[in-house]
Amino acid sequence: MSASVAVYRNIYTEDRFKQAYGSDDTASGSLRLREKLAGKCRCSRRACLHLLSERVPLFSWLPRYRLRKWIVGDAIAGLTVGILHIPQGMAFALLTSVAPIFGLYTSFFPVVLYMIFGTGRHVSTGTFAVVSLMTGSVVEQLVPTPLAFNSSSSEAANFEAQRIGVASAVALLSGIVMLCMFGLQLGFLSTYLSEPIVKAFTSAAAFHVTVSQLQSMLGLRLPRHTGTFSLFKTLASVLENLPHTNMAELLISVVCLAVLVPVKEINTRYRHHLRTPIPVEIFTVIIATCVAYFSSLDSNYSIEIVGHIPAGFPKPQLPAFHTFPAIAGDTIAITFVGYAVSVSLAMIYADKHGYSIHPNQELLAHGISNTVSSFFTCFPSSATLATTNILESAGGYTQLSGLFTSLVVLIVLLLIGPLFYFLPKAVLACINVTSLRQMFLQFQDLPELWRISRLDFMVWVVTWLSVVVLNVDLGLAIGVVFSMMTVICRTQRADCSVLGRASNTEIYRPLESHSKCYEVPGVKILTYNGPIYYGNRSFFREKMSRVLGLTPEEIRSREKARKALEKRESEASVSTVERGIANTSFSSVNEFFESETSETEVQAVLIDCSRVVFVDVAGARLFTQMCTECQKIGVHVYLANCNESVLKILTSSGLMSHMNPQHIFITVHDAVMYIQQQREKPPENNTTVWV
Repeated sequence: MSASVAVYRNIYTEDRFKQAYGSDDTASGSLRLREKLAGKCRCSRRACLHLLSERVPLFSWLPRYRLRKWIVGDAIAGLTVGILHIPQGMAFALLTSVAPIFGLYTSFFPVVLYMIFGTGRHVSTGTFAVVSLMTGSVVEQLVPTPLAFNSSSSEAANFEAQRIGVASAVALLSGIVMLCMFGLQLGFLSTYLSEPIVKAFTSAAAFHVTVSQLQSMLGLRLPRHTGTFSLFKTLASVLENLPHTNMAELLISVVCLAVLVPVKEINTRYRHHLRTPIPVEIFTVIIATCVAYFSSLDSNYSIEIVGHIPAGFPKPQLPAFHTFPAIAGDTIAITFVGYAVSVSLAMIYADKHGYSIHPNQELLAHGISNTVSSFFTCFPSSATLATTNILESAGGYTQLSGLFTSLVVLIVLLLIGPLFYFLPKAVLACINVTSLRQMFLQFQDLPELWRISRLDFMVWVVTWLSVVVLNVDLGLAIGVVFSMMTVICRTQRADCSVLGRASNTEIYRPLESHSKCYEVPGVKILTYNGPIYYGNRSFFREKMSRVLGLTPEEIRSREKARKALEKRESEASVSTVERGIANTSFSSVNEFFESETSETEVQAVLIDCSRVVFVDVAGARLFTQMCTECQKIGVHVYLANCNESVLKILTSSGLMSHMNPQHIFITVHDAVMYIQQQREKPPENNTTVWV
């Protein structure tokens, strides 16, 4: 059973519709602005409490905490993630080119601070492989490893202090950048790192992480390569030194991988059946430490171990402020990557569990986390893929799970840390590599991405190749620029379609995809699927001219014919009367040359602006130019479905001096009905549209 609809109403131009249904904004605009400013500046107890709950979300969710319902889930999830933070923190410290103890510090302070200021209930912050890798590149550039470096010498402590000073400076500058972005409300900037860019970047960075860990897994003592083509330089160096592989460390790596990979696969496949994931990393660390201690692997087989891990709380220490000029460029990239990944993860789980994330508040949370923790010898932190996934799957409900996570790390810092003295670094390298499983699996998204959008597929491929072939920072920049170029190209090469009317309806659709629609005789209805601005004005003009067949030669030919016709009809001059006021600038009675013009020739051009999002000054001037050229050959231009911003710019640019204001309609059908009535009879005061 099909339903039908019939509409009988007046034909509305934009002016007539605004007079009937619009509101006068000019009179109350200043008053509303004054009221808004007064409301923002008003200080009251309620306003202060509201501001406090916004800026410190802990005061918002903690009073509403459902203790009996949520505490068990938060405790189990927090303890599980805390156990995972211990090996991962030490492992990712190696990526940052600092001592493992600083990874434990970075797994503690940012967790506590994000619990207070963050809005993501299921976000786990701490060390992240990609951010650690990018920070490690900066550290290696400024404090490279000496060729004849003795880890037991008196210079070792000074060397480690220099390195953590640079890493802490990166964290501090990153936090300052985030706080400045928060002050300017620039949380939306994370959207420029689109999903294909983030996934391709993290997947490619996983290759850099894996290659950088090969030397630790093979027991090779090689300098770390940075800059462009660093991945291939590292591979070449590893292959060149393969004969010097430490077989004991290679065996440790093989055994660890043989344990870690299958158990992680079990955790993934049976995550819905397991109350908590199997903490295989911490078991591996404990067993490897015991084996290395009782077998004296460091002295008997010269394997590299973690060494001394001081017990206790770190003392506040100033970062290396003098390195700010040298690290500024790299820190900007690290900031954007860390923030984009953190917000993306927070939004994914917020959508899944039905709550909202505030991007600007996330800037404040991560900015404070990095700024404060940098004074406690921490390197840059962000949300992490693996631990966030585990936190959610283990049953976490709120940010309180971060309290239990930090308690686990604190116990290790105060009591257990020194027991990891004999932990082989090869074990940490294996943990690093196996933690990248999710990033490598992002290749599975490529077939679906190809099916949905070829351009997004190209963005993914270009970003991935740039990061792998060049380096992490430069590759990310190339990916962002290429993504922006695809957006520009889409707006520049937007389609221009001719619309036809479906019989006995007010529906107009493109003729190339709707063959049963028909063109209104004498009227060419056009729609442009994009903005009109300086970057695409020439393409817009070219497509309009091609569709209308109005080349410069055709315009001159038809202009001569029109002038000849006007000369013959000069004795029949008619003036238009609009609302009782004489207007000789526009002719409404004889708008079409009825005697000499065929039914198939274009007599009016109607532009549907419903898909024109915005127009700049260059686009507005192009409208004026096209209107003038069409009037020269006796073709009148009409507009329909203009949004307010487009209409305001067109009016301000002087288009109304070349076009009748009564030729701008609220819908395409209003314009068509008006044009058809003008061809049949003079206009009446109460014209109507019937569908």
